[in-house]
Amino acid sequence: MEKIRAKKALGQNFLVDGNVIANIIRAADVGSDDRVLEIGPGKGAITSRLAGTAARVVAVERDRELVPLLRNSLGEYDNIQIVHGDILRTDLSLLLPPIWAGQWKVVANLPYNISSQILFKLIEDRSLFTELLLMLQKEVGDRLVAPPSCKDYGVMTVLCGLYFDIERVFSVKPASFRPVPKVDSVVLRFRVLPRPRIDVGDERLFGRVVKASFAQRRKTLWNCLKAAGFFTADGILQEAFDLAGIDGRRRGETLSLEEFATLTKSVLSHTH
Repeated sequence: MEKIRAKKALGQNFLVDGNVIANIIRAADVGSDDRVLEIGPGKGAITSRLAGTAARVVAVERDRELVPLLRNSLGEYDNIQIVHGDILRTDLSLLLPPIWAGQWKVVANLPYNISSQILFKLIEDRSLFTELLLMLQKEVGDRLVAPPSCKDYGVMTVLCGLYFDIERVFSVKPASFRPVPKVDSVVLRFRVLPRPRIDVGDERLFGRVVKASFAQRRKTLWNCLKAAGFFTADGILQEAFDLAGIDGRRRGETLSLEEFATLTKSVLSHTH
């Protein structure tokens, strides 16, 4: 493939370390019956290796300059589909044949600048997948596996914890990329749970409660939920906290997944 400069606006850092590529392929454990969505194939370093064993590979690339080069260099494979598009604006339920819903794996070296947005999208479309193998900025990875009551614990920790089993697979140093980023990376495996880890009453409301609770990290749960407009009457908000058995003076970062679920169900019971 001819030389292509990485585009900072697209958050591109091309993976060039053969050992890291081999480790990703090994961790992905793609078999002849597997179908894989690759997000941001870049120059195709991982794509061809996936196609060598997978039944089907759909690779979504936003950089229009890379698309024809990918199609040319990977033309020998009849099980690869290169799609030019923005993954955040792509309807995955239409792109990935519904006959195989729930049978796809995701493999991706996510652009640092939109990794959280992509994670939110993958949460929404999780019913399509069995597993995600994602390379992320180490700082983001730390957040996803953080326990309550620490600075890394946040919205994505709670939401991903509801829908996935997450494990750290291995770390990746900056020298494995071109251009060389200023931060370390980490590969995480997300196994999609067959159902949410815990009953939260209403999943959309749960998301709203969690996001509101972290919107102003230094403020109390009471102030965060009040600012988010959950209840206009202070008495009703207090009743919701009392029913949940949660002190409204606590901060969102101190609540466990189970406590967020309890609080959500309490808020739900006070909205009817």
